Amino acid sequence: MILKESVPIVKMKILIKLSFAVLFSMLFTDSWAAHIIGGDVVYKCTNVDSVRRKTTFDILFTMYRDSKGGGANFDTDAEFGLFRSDNGGVTWVYDRSFTAAPKDIGNVEYENPCIIVPPNIGVEKAVYEFSFDLSWGTTIYQIAYQRCCRNGTITNIRDPGSTGAVFSIEINADAITSCNNSPIYKNFPPIVICSGEQLKFDHSATDKEGDQLVYEFCAPLESGGRDGESGNGDATSCTGVRPAPLRCLPKYDEVQFLLPNYSSTNPVGGSPNMVIDNSTGLITGTPISIGQYVVGVCAKEFRDGKLLSTIRRDFQFNVTECQIAVDALVEPDLSRITNGYVEFTKMGEVFKFKSCGSNFIPFKNKSVLQSNIKGYRWELNVDNKVDTFTTGDLDYTFGKLGLYKGLMIVNPNLANCSDTARIEVEILPSIKSDFIYKYDTCVAGPIIFTDKSIANESNILSWDWKFNAADNSSVKDPIYEYRTPGAKSVTLTTVDNNACKNTIVKDIIYQPVPALLVIEPTQFTACVPATIFFNNLSYPIDSTYIIEWDFGDGKFGNEISPTHVYDSTGLYNVSIKITSPIGCVTQNNYPSWIEVLESPQASFTYTPEKLNNFIKTATFTNTSVKEDYINWDFGGRGNSFANIANFTFPDTGLYNIALYAYHNNGCVDTAYQIIDVEPIVTLQMPNAFTPNNDGLNDSFKGYGYLQGLTDYKMTIWNRWGEQIYITTDPTEGWNGEKDNAGSLSPQGVYVFQIDYISPRGEKKNLKGHVTLIR
Repeated sequence: MILKESVPIVKMKILIKLSFAVLFSMLFTDSWAAHIIGGDVVYKCTNVDSVRRKTTFDILFTMYRDSKGGGANFDTDAEFGLFRSDNGGVTWVYDRSFTAAPKDIGNVEYENPCIIVPPNIGVEKAVYEFSFDLSWGTTIYQIAYQRCCRNGTITNIRDPGSTGAVFSIEINADAITSCNNSPIYKNFPPIVICSGEQLKFDHSATDKEGDQLVYEFCAPLESGGRDGESGNGDATSCTGVRPAPLRCLPKYDEVQFLLPNYSSTNPVGGSPNMVIDNSTGLITGTPISIGQYVVGVCAKEFRDGKLLSTIRRDFQFNVTECQIAVDALVEPDLSRITNGYVEFTKMGEVFKFKSCGSNFIPFKNKSVLQSNIKGYRWELNVDNKVDTFTTGDLDYTFGKLGLYKGLMIVNPNLANCSDTARIEVEILPSIKSDFIYKYDTCVAGPIIFTDKSIANESNILSWDWKFNAADNSSVKDPIYEYRTPGAKSVTLTTVDNNACKNTIVKDIIYQPVPALLVIEPTQFTACVPATIFFNNLSYPIDSTYIIEWDFGDGKFGNEISPTHVYDSTGLYNVSIKITSPIGCVTQNNYPSWIEVLESPQASFTYTPEKLNNFIKTATFTNTSVKEDYINWDFGGRGNSFANIANFTFPDTGLYNIALYAYHNNGCVDTAYQIIDVEPIVTLQMPNAFTPNNDGLNDSFKGYGYLQGLTDYKMTIWNRWGEQIYITTDPTEGWNGEKDNAGSLSPQGVYVFQIDYISPRGEKKNLKGHVTLIR
């Protein structure tokens, strides 16, 4: 039997396209003025004063703004202008203006629960309400509010980001004298409409007097611009963000559509184009291009064939590729399957259930979004008939083995908000994994595993054993030996010729003592003090075992692999005893295992204690004990085997001197000392000089050992504090002239100052007096 789908299958599980996301991420990134979405104006007659020949009207401006784009809020001091004309509305005269604050502010909710509105789209409305007394006669009155700007991402008009809006209504003489009430639109257009889907929107209005209403697309009005935004220009000019009524009078310009693709009568386009029924106000069409579109609708009110008023609405359509907000999903409730098991996979739009050993399938409905789902229908094709259910979840028991198909439909009665999950269920015979094992619990050895799995009406084809995270086996009856003790979880998964599988996990407490004790010391023969690491390679053991070491020198330990220091020479026995957590014991003794030999103790002295660039030779004396012979290493610059050795250092600096003391048994000890051969500068200055060109004492400069001196500077000052000489060359002296090239300095006493850095980086300073003799 072929299962028939009795309702349309709607599959629209497509996320909002990137083009839409980019479009709306760009919204309202203009200045604070970009916020207007639309508005309309209506009036209501509240009083007729025949004596004063005046009629009172309540005027309601309903404004709409973007609530998510960060643009300007509703104006709290919005200025509304009243204009009049006695010349058929051709010449308009400013009458007066009113300032009003918004009220009844609230969000406009989207009516279609099956369309997900992107989180950055929101519409907020507010109402401005006030009254006018209008005089009888032939005068036409117009009330208008002007504001900039529209969204810069609008698709169908020129320069939208700098285009403002005008919301106005005209009340003619007949409407005033008859106390007429304007029509009122019933619904606000949807926030989002779907590309490629037919739109049917009732944009009709109601009229209190029952006058005839005629609907048509009309051009929205514009006024204002970006002057005054961010303090640049005049905000109240006719090109400003808040045009003043006194300065900006009707008639107002219409927005300029981008011809030829768009016009006031074809504001959105589509296939077919969007149209409005003149009699009913029903807007229909199928938009195909993603974008934002300004739309104007006019409802003209006629009484006895005469036009009384026109109400104009200006709004914005947001066209996008929509995401249907329901998704039919189903899965098994595995927690309720106690006999056998169910494998669940999803392949494309088909939900596959493979049940091995269980005829009972608890279907769990996981469809989204639950808040948008109004009903369910299950259809299961079993034994050539279709079983139908209307519950959200479904428990079903299949009678026998076999392959079954079905459907789970959400919102089966909502053709444009429905989704279907296709279901395939395969009922197969059961398979049960099981095994037994045996091993010596006291002495470590292999564990023998024996498969006891059972397959009903099928054959087991494979076995998958997991002994730990790293080791497994695919043989039917494996043998495995653990190297560590403790609780071991062994997993066996068997698979039959139907690809059904079953898994069982059993815990084994494995705590035997090692079958063989393997200890590896780092040394068997060592020099006192001997540090020996006993590497215990025996298995299985861990910290839960009791370890008892006897090192043979009267000391003991309890670590698995200890480090022990022998302080005396001798031959030592070592023993170890291991007790498992369940009381099994193994032990071993290693007689005469560690031999500790006598070791020399290296040491030396040297004279003199201080060495420098003038005293570079030192005498080194061996003071070691228990050595049979020695070897000196003078920092890699020379060697000697004598007990007393002289060594001359080739240069200043630090030298690592080593003395190796050897015992005839092979033990060696080493003594180290760092010898500092210090570089010394011996700068000295004379107390007088005679610059008479006789070749003797003609200049004033220092003498001595200057090697290694850096950053040298010498200055000479006379008794009036004037610097008369400076040099940075320690070999250059003062010749008694100013700067060594000027006038002769008179005989007398002068002050000198010398700064330099020693070879070891110390800052040095010399100050003194020198006598110039002529």
